[in-house]
Amino acid sequence: MKKGLILVNAYYGIPSYLNQATRLKEELSKLGVLCDVVKSDALSLGIADGKLTALADEYSFCIYLDKDKYLSLMLEKLGIRLFNPHSAVYACDDKMTTEILLAGSGIPVPDTVGGPLCFLKDASVNEDFIDRVERTLGYPLIAKESFGSLGKGVYKIDDREKLRRISQKLMRVPHLFQKYVATSYGKDVRVTVVGGKVIAAMKRESDEDFRSNLELGGKGTPFLPDEKLEALSAKTATLLGLDYCGIDWLFGENGDFVLCEVNSNAFFGGIEKVTGVNVAKAYAEHILDTLS
Repeated sequence: MKKGLILVNAYYGIPSYLNQATRLKEELSKLGVLCDVVKSDALSLGIADGKLTALADEYSFCIYLDKDKYLSLMLEKLGIRLFNPHSAVYACDDKMTTEILLAGSGIPVPDTVGGPLCFLKDASVNEDFIDRVERTLGYPLIAKESFGSLGKGVYKIDDREKLRRISQKLMRVPHLFQKYVATSYGKDVRVTVVGGKVIAAMKRESDEDFRSNLELGGKGTPFLPDEKLEALSAKTATLLGLDYCGIDWLFGENGDFVLCEVNSNAFFGGIEKVTGVNVAKAYAEHILDTLS
C-alpha cells in the first residue's frame, strides 16, 4: 500500500494553509492512501558521514506544501517523488525566476525590470537606475518582492519619490519592477491547473485595493475561461513542470490576459467554495494516476 507524506512548514499555521493538508489527506484516504502530515522541522534530514540521513518512515510520495528549497532537494535526492517537484517550487517561489523562465515562451508577461541587490551596509539607490525604470515602465508601476504570497510585498508606485523610497527599502531584498496593468485594477482571474488541465477558475475583485487576493478582502465569483486562457494556463503549468498550481491572470487591453504570477502551493479552499469544484480530489487523483 502506498503511503504519502504531506509536508507543511514548521512555522506557518494560518487556517487557509493548514486546510490544504487536511483536505488532501481526506481525499487520499477516500482513495485508500494513508498520509502523514508532518512539519518540516520534524523530518530531521541532514548530512551525516557525507551522506543524507534517511527518513524514519518509507513514503511513496510527498505533497510538498513548504517552500524550503534545501529540504525539497534532499527529499528528491532520497528518491521520493514530490508534488510539486523541487524545480517547479523553486521556479514559482521566486517571482523574478518565474518571469525569466517564461520569457520568450509565448506567455504574455508584463514588461519587467529586475531590482539590483545591494550587499553593502550603507548605500543609496542609483539615480541612473531610477531613470531607467521610469523610462521603461512609466507611472504608475508595480514593485514586488521576489519572495512573498497573499499579496504581501507588492507596492503600487505613482511617482519618482515613491519609486526612490521603495527602491531604497527593497535594495537588500530580491525584488522586481513591472509595468502596471491599469485595466485590471482591483480584479484578476485565478485559474487552477491540475495535471496540465484547467479544473476551476474564479474572478477575484476588490473595491478597496488594487490587489484582489481573497486574503486581503477580495471577493470571488465563478469564471468560465475561454479556450485561449485555458491553453495559456495549461502551457504555463507545463513549462514550469507543475503538477498543481494556481495562476493569476490580469485583465489586459482588448480582452487579452497578462500573467500576474504562478503559485505552486496556491490555497484552494476559496476556489472550492466559490466554484464547487473539489480541487483536493482532483489533485489526489492526479497523484495516484502519476504513481501508477
